[in-house]
Amino acid sequence: MDLDVFVSAHRAEWDRLDALLRRQRRLTGAEADELVVLYQRTATHLSLIQSSAPDPQLTGRLTQLVARARSAVTGTRRASWRDATHFLTASFPAAMYRTRRWWVPTALLSTLVAVLIGWWISTHPEVQSAIAAPAELRELTRPGGQYETYYSSNPAASFAAQVWTNNAQAAALCLVLGAFLGLPVIWILLQNMLNLGVGIGLMSSAGRLDIFLGLVLPHGLLELTAVFVAAGTGLRLGWTLIDPGPRPRRTALAEEGRAALGMAIGLALVLFVSGVIEGFVTPSGLPTWTRVGIGITAELLFLLYVYVLGGRAARAGETGDVAAPDRSAALPTAA
Repeated sequence: MDLDVFVSAHRAEWDRLDALLRRQRRLTGAEADELVVLYQRTATHLSLIQSSAPDPQLTGRLTQLVARARSAVTGTRRASWRDATHFLTASFPAAMYRTRRWWVPTALLSTLVAVLIGWWISTHPEVQSAIAAPAELRELTRPGGQYETYYSSNPAASFAAQVWTNNAQAAALCLVLGAFLGLPVIWILLQNMLNLGVGIGLMSSAGRLDIFLGLVLPHGLLELTAVFVAAGTGLRLGWTLIDPGPRPRRTALAEEGRAALGMAIGLALVLFVSGVIEGFVTPSGLPTWTRVGIGITAELLFLLYVYVLGGRAARAGETGDVAAPDRSAALPTAA
């Protein structure tokens, strides 16, 4: 392509599109139709230049022009309660349902790792002594020790807020860092499972594993599930970079990235529920079976939410991506 000839042939169209976009008054019907036609042509011109004769200055100008024209053609739309309802009843659960083949194995494998770490620590006194001194271990595991008082060490509201913030950050990191081939996600998971395994091992060695599980299960089932969903989604995002499937890699990453961003918001809500349980139910004086029952109920409701509501939305074509009008315009592909 002779870039100078191409620019000379189409400069008038670009200038006309720019002039229409700068109009202060309302466009007439004919002018609006002309704007749409010029927008489509300019988008095609931009695609041709990018693929055949890339010029940074010209590409920058046309990219800005196409973006302004798209905004004028499609208009702006304010978020509404209908959008929030659709997100909670269709988009978010569908996204989790679609990624279940990633986060369910992640959950099973991670839980197995935590159990193995706990077994290794509980059956090897030398490993326990490497973790802390005997007096410190007794202080951790004794009745009324640090493992038990941790959940009541602060006022319930502030403790729930702190827990929610920490867990939401961990989930967001799993989702965001998944783009780095998923390697940081594996590290975050290992850190979480190591902490859980140490607690299992030390309390088991002290003969108080039932107390530990009675404190962890009420909130931990839902909390860890949310972390596993985030980790599995992050791993899926990393795999998309390696194998985008039939979609162009850029398109696949954009679609999965937008869905992951939506999941970060949804999982923050899930972790808020687990944080409330951890702040108000776990340290409460309720019987252990009641506290654990509340945790199991919350977990079952979450799974029903994913598999029933999410499965129905996914089968209806919902992917978890933003609505088509809110996506960036896809430029035509040059032949």
